[in-house]
Parts: sequence; structure tokens; C-alpha cells
Amino acid sequence: MSCIHRRLLLALASVFLSLTPGTLVADDKKPDDKKTDDKKLSEEVKNLPQLATTDVVVQFQLGGDASKLQKALGPGSKFKKQFKHFDGVVITGPAAELKGLSNLGFVKFISTDRKLNGSLEYAEPTTYANIAYQYGYKGAGIGVAVIDSGVNNHGDLRNGDASRIVYSESFVPGDPGAADAYGHGTHVAGIVAGDAKLSSGESMTRKFLGIAPRANIINLRVLDANGVGTDSAVIAAIDRAIDLRGQYNIRVINMSLGRRVIESFTLDPLCQAAERAWKAGIVVVAAAGNIGRDRSMGTDGYGTVASPGNSPYVITVGAMRDRSSVTRSDDRLASYSSKGPTLIDHVVKPDLVAPGDRIVSALASGSTLEMRYQSRVVQQNYYKSGGKGTGPYFKLSGTSMAAPMVAGAAALLLQKDPSLTPDTVKARLMKTASKYGMPSASSYYHEASNTTYNVQYDIFAVGAGYLDVWAALNTYDTVPAGYRALSPKALYNPVTKTVTLLSTNVIWGDNVIWGDTLLWGANVIWGDCVLLANNVLWGSNVIWGDSLAAGFNVIWSDNVIWGDVSVFPEALSAEGEGDQ
Repeated sequence: MSCIHRRLLLALASVFLSLTPGTLVADDKKPDDKKTDDKKLSEEVKNLPQLATTDVVVQFQLGGDASKLQKALGPGSKFKKQFKHFDGVVITGPAAELKGLSNLGFVKFISTDRKLNGSLEYAEPTTYANIAYQYGYKGAGIGVAVIDSGVNNHGDLRNGDASRIVYSESFVPGDPGAADAYGHGTHVAGIVAGDAKLSSGESMTRKFLGIAPRANIINLRVLDANGVGTDSAVIAAIDRAIDLRGQYNIRVINMSLGRRVIESFTLDPLCQAAERAWKAGIVVVAAAGNIGRDRSMGTDGYGTVASPGNSPYVITVGAMRDRSSVTRSDDRLASYSSKGPTLIDHVVKPDLVAPGDRIVSALASGSTLEMRYQSRVVQQNYYKSGGKGTGPYFKLSGTSMAAPMVAGAAALLLQKDPSLTPDTVKARLMKTASKYGMPSASSYYHEASNTTYNVQYDIFAVGAGYLDVWAALNTYDTVPAGYRALSPKALYNPVTKTVTLLSTNVIWGDNVIWGDTLLWGANVIWGDCVLLANNVLWGSNVIWGDSLAAGFNVIWSDNVIWGDVSVFPEALSAEGEGDQ
């Protein structure tokens, strides 16, 4: 039996035991703060000094609830936040007491309340959204929740005199205002739903139109003026989106933010909250992350997808450079775009790619980003002679800009057919993503660092391909009842030195709807060296060469299969990598 199969059996046994009746601790039983169940503690919690006071997210097992935990708290601990749709709470207290909670049978996992960051002119025709507009598909009536740094009442986010920002709320501790002090969320919202009103006058030479220019925006602010937030703020925002789903027809959540992967998506509180939204009928779109250039692990940028983009439920988006043209033939993968497979679980990510480099969208006037990067405010060459020198638009790069392209596309699909499930939306976007026109490899010279970055266009770099909105609107495949559009896992066979897909109860298995070749292309993906025989993704000489190569071992070796997070850097700031 292989080590992978042994671990899988142990994991299944652990899940079975945790659900066995009779394991819950009596409501009035106090945990022993000198004893802990380390399997239920994240690495950061394990390493906390016993007297340190901190905030933690405590997740419940099936049958657990807040009242049971309330009775079990030590004298120095107290509830800080409770959620309605997420099975957990935020508690503050001394580490010794918090660690002791792991002994309670109904507690699933305890992690610190982690910090996270936020991670058109040509992009709209490049994705073929312009064709959709001609047929009346503009996202009308669809609510898109933008979980970000806030959204300002920009002129492109209105419908006549009425704002299309139909709801706003802040989850930033101590800051009740939902305005965009950082400048990231307004830009993201403009990509989703900007109608180009402020760039449609006679003074401007170009129009900056979003993907779903009639969609409504639900503004859920979680990032502060420096673009920083916490797990608990994002979870609370997702919780609210689920709550408001019926009132504002929230069908899509966009999260252009993230942090490093620290544990399996089955325990990660961000992933668990995103999964809950997905199962509530909301399409969840997440940025892949902006650290595809990171070489600290020796993987040439592989294994760098951020959370919650590591969840197999969500649609995770990487970034392309449209190179200021409306054609795809010269487009290239942005060198900073994070690549899969995901750490720990080895989920195949990203799911697809979309334009994300030098994207012009709505500016939040007076924001931190505007003050920090004055040169990225739209300048004189976008205006006709006599026009003003700067305007209400801003240029940013990153997978943070690519994700709302896909969120807007999802809104168009849902306007056309409101009955679509999140799984069908994901499946249609991935199946129809363009699998042609990209090279098998490319390189990019980054002048600032004097470094050349090489990119191979494989399944862990570009996923199922390049977003094609019009093609997605013209496919009618649906996900059968009982199936999920989960991103599959990749399994390495140390004997044959090959990597294969593991598809369990997903629509792109061998006999369900369409096979792997339709989803990812005949060569999975286009690279000359990539194999497909017997569903094989990689041979022994692809990407990392022999299995003893350092990069290969980081992703697949036993030592880090559950994640050696000490070598994984923090996520970069929301503005991405600048002009690439």
C-alpha cells in the first residue's frame, strides 16, 4: 500500500471516529488546559506561548454549537464573534485555555484569526464579453458580493440616478464605514460591473467597460486602509452574503484576496466558509494569488496558490497579460500568477485564466493606492486634446483583477439562465475556456529585478484555459444531480514517476458528461512534453525533471505533503505586481 493510500485511510478513519455518536463532551465539562488534542490545533496555535492572549477561530464538528462552547470557556476567555451560517466562533483569551478547547469532542479545528491581503479597455473584447452585450446579456438583476476593501459610489456603478451598490457593510473591526479607503475594492467592482459612463464622453479616446455592466454590487468591506484583513472578517462577510442571498439575488461572490495555505482545505476556515456559500447556491470566485515568481521553495513558482483559492469548490483564477490588444494570439501568462497544485491537498489549480495585467477600472479617489501610485491614475493620453490630465480611472495588475472578470462572466450566465447551479456555472466556464493560441512556453524579463521568468503553459499554470464569455453563454451542458464540479486532485506515483488526476464524484470523470480531454485539451495543456496516456498529466521529465529534483520534492515528497509552511511567504499586497 502506498504512503498516499495509507494517509487517505487514516484520514477517513479520523473522520469516521469524529462522527461516531457519543463522543461529545457534556455541556458543563471544562477542558483541561494542560492537555490538548494537537490534531485539532493549527501550527500557529500549537506554538503560542501559554500566557499569550490571542484571537482564534474555533470550528465545530457535526452536532456542536456555540452554547456548548460557551459553557466550556475558561475564566480568561470570551466570545468575540459568532456566525450564522459558518459552524464556528471567534474567541479571545490566553493560549493555555484556548488550546485546551481542543479536548472537546464537538470542536473540529482551532486556528488563529489570520491576517490576509487583497490580492477593460482591452480585456472586455479579449474575453468576448462584447458579443454578449449585443444580445442583451449584461448581468441585469444579478447581485455580485464584492468581499474586498469597500466600494465607493463611482459614476460607472450607477443606473441613472440610482446606485447599483445596493448594500454596504463593514466588517473591519473599529471602522464601521464601508467606503473604500484602500482603493482595491472599487477597482474590482468596476471590472465586474462598471458601465463606462464616465469614459463614454467626447473627451475620452477609450471606454472602460466591465464584464457585467448592469449587475448590482453588494459591498462587504473586510480590508482596511492598508489592504489588510482577517479570516474572521471574511467569514463574517460570507455569512452575511448567504443571509442576504434572497433579498438582493446574490448569485456570485468575488474574493480578490488571500493568504498562504497553512492546512488542508477541509480544515481551513476560509475554505470552509466559501464551501458553505457554494452549497447555498452562490458561485464563489477567488484570485489564485500573485506569487508565481516565488522561488524560495525551489519550485519555480509551483505550489503557490493562496487560500481560499485552494478550495476545490471555488473557481480560482490566474492572470493573463492582454498586452494592450483585443486579440488573444499575443497574450501571455503573467509571470506573477500563482500556480498549482495546491500545497497539502494537491488540488489542480487554477481553474482558468483571465486578463489581469494593467487593467484600467474605477478609481477610489483619495484612497491609499491612489496616493501611493500616482503614476497609475489614467493619464493624458487617454483623453482627446483639451481633456483633463487625470480622471476617475486607475490601472492595476494582479490575479485580483482577473478574478472579477470571471465573476462578471458568471453573472452573465446567471442572467441568461437563473436556474443554473454554481457547479454548472463552473463547469461551463471551464469547458469553454479557450485551449488554443497560447505557446507551450514563454519567458518574461522583469527589469526591476533583472530576472527572467520562464513559464510553461501546463494544467497547473493555466488550468482549463482562457476565459471565453461568449462560448460559455452558448453551451448547455449541466451538472447532473448528485455531482459536483470539484477541482480534482493530482496524485504522484513514485513507481512510475507520473502524475495523474483523481476525480471523485466530479463531472469530468471518465464517463460523466465529458472527459478530461474536453475539459483541459488534448495535450493537457498544450505543452509538447505533457502526456495524456492513461490519464497521465506528467511524465518523469516534465517541469521538474527527475523526482529527486528539489522543486519536485517540495510538492510531492512525504516531508511536505501536509505542508511545510515555514518556507511559504506571506501573500503580496492587493495591488499585485504592477505593470508586467
